[in-house]
Amino acid sequence: MDLYKHAFRLSPLLPSDLVADAFELAWDIRILDMRAAPYDMTGWTLDPTGEPWTPVPIETAEGKAAYAAAQRGFAERGEPIRRRLIEACERLLMLLEVPDADRAPARLLP
Repeated sequence: MDLYKHAFRLSPLLPSDLVADAFELAWDIRILDMRAAPYDMTGWTLDPTGEPWTPVPIETAEGKAAYAAAQRGFAERGEPIRRRLIEACERLLMLLEVPDADRAPARLLP
């Protein structure tokens, strides 16, 4: 979810598909957290497939294992988004670099 937080804050300067990918990952993580919450969410859905949620019983060994596996999957899904966000930030920092005296001034816009 932190990826989305940072992408959203920088959204005017980042490609919109990067922000959207970060949002989609954060959405899926939040859905899992809600399914693992102690509240009865049976019958609720925010899933685009329309399938109702099934609880993730984290108080059981099987539920904990399923939750941990889903979290590992989110970490794997987040890695390319994280890499793209870092690369985009590095490009932005290069644009803002203070120019040397012997070269032309850096420009933000072409």
